[in-house]
Amino acid sequence: MYKKLPNLVLGFHGCRQDVFENVIYHGERLKASSNAYDWLGHGIYFWEQNYQRAYEWAKNRYDNQAAVIGAVIDLGYCLNLTDSAGADILRSGYEILKIRCEAADVELPHNRYSKKTKDVLLRDLDCAVIQQIHDYNAETQKTAFDSVRGIFLEGENVYPGSAFCEKTHIQLCICNPNCIKGYFAPLKPDDSFIIP
Repeated sequence: MYKKLPNLVLGFHGCRQDVFENVIYHGERLKASSNAYDWLGHGIYFWEQNYQRAYEWAKNRYDNQAAVIGAVIDLGYCLNLTDSAGADILRSGYEILKIRCEAADVELPHNRYSKKTKDVLLRDLDCAVIQQIHDYNAETQKTAFDSVRGIFLEGENVYPGSAFCEKTHIQLCICNPNCIKGYFAPLKPDDSFIIP
């Protein structure tokens, strides 16, 4: 009943300069990711309201070819992992995945730590659980989720003893591309004015 979030959000997608130009200047659409380690399952990824984090990610990956695409997004029917109801859905998805892996005599996927940081960056298990939820909804003819939204604690502690992390962010995975209402080239702020 409360899965439809009532507002539009801004999302930022880190990418290479050529992808930016193709989307912004030539009307192409961003392509969905379908890696086994995608944090929130398969779809088009954005940092919610976080241009800086999108740019840092792109800069780390593409260096001087880094770019950021902005998007206006309606999350639609959202698997919102920022509220407690999402935990029950994840738990059910995990149990179904576990049963199916046992029946097929295959090992359950595992999340893996980054070689460079203490963060869990390769989320094979989380991706498989979320994909299982999508598959189950399709098999049982339940409403498909348009998007998945999650909070991720990432990076070093902001200060000693802190539970706040430097790279904490809300990530969006858009499963239904029609949730993306438009793309834009983010502006740099005009320093002669305050930012409202």
